[in-house]
Amino acid sequence: MTPAAIAATLRAAGCVFADDEARLLIDTAATPAALDDMVRRRAGGLPLEQVIGWAEFCGQRIVVDPGVFVPRRRSEFLVIQAAALTPPNAIAVDLCCGTGALGASLAARRPLAELHATDIDPAAVRCAQKNIGSVGGKAYHGDLFQPLPARLRGQVFILISNAPYVPTAELTLMPPEARDHEPRVALDGGGDGLDVVRRIAADAARWLAPGGSWLVETSERQARVAEEILRGGGLDPRSVVSADHGVTVLIGTRRDLCAGPKPARVIAAKSLSWRSSRAIRRARADR
Repeated sequence: MTPAAIAATLRAAGCVFADDEARLLIDTAATPAALDDMVRRRAGGLPLEQVIGWAEFCGQRIVVDPGVFVPRRRSEFLVIQAAALTPPNAIAVDLCCGTGALGASLAARRPLAELHATDIDPAAVRCAQKNIGSVGGKAYHGDLFQPLPARLRGQVFILISNAPYVPTAELTLMPPEARDHEPRVALDGGGDGLDVVRRIAADAARWLAPGGSWLVETSERQARVAEEILRGGGLDPRSVVSADHGVTVLIGTRRDLCAGPKPARVIAAKSLSWRSSRAIRRARADR
């Protein structure tokens, strides 16, 4: 197929950045037969990142296996916030890790003593190990904190998570490529979208080290309720909002060791430069 024919096929399937995607597929495919298969899968609705096998995130190529949640560019803001709080040689844990993009990107910015990641989806764990293994990270299959080594209790300085936060009733409003091709467990946050946040908040303080913080992505409309959830778990919460990324990050620090009051809400106004192709950075609906 010619580039023009591929772009036309993708455009007819509803791909907004058809020309860019066509070039990515051509550059990735090893053979003409592989290219035909990739075009067919993308035109059939499979996320581009699952088709080409990677996503650009924080300036890195993150491996994305079929059926695994695709890291969103907005989640780079969580990594930025986490890196600012991470001292050298800290222990970090990525819960609900998916591809492990958050942990891998944090490790690329800050030297970590240890990096651990967990996910309840075995396919995600296998994918995450590919991304964090090169920086000495270890991915575990299991429910939230359950598979982590017990020795990490009270030792984790940075806990990061992109837990599912889409309310169950709103899953049908998501784009088909997410709704139909990403695991529901990575999307469905329960009735108000905060069920998993509640479960993490119930145990986070016991795993955090003195001065340690938990950072979790949410939506701005959920932030106030989520702050109360973190507060109820023994954490001192604050929200940081990025208009550029369209995302809110909650930061909860162990209340008994917080160094004084913090502002309840910070608005991040500075624009960030994007370096990936338009095809990879296309907008996605709230998770």
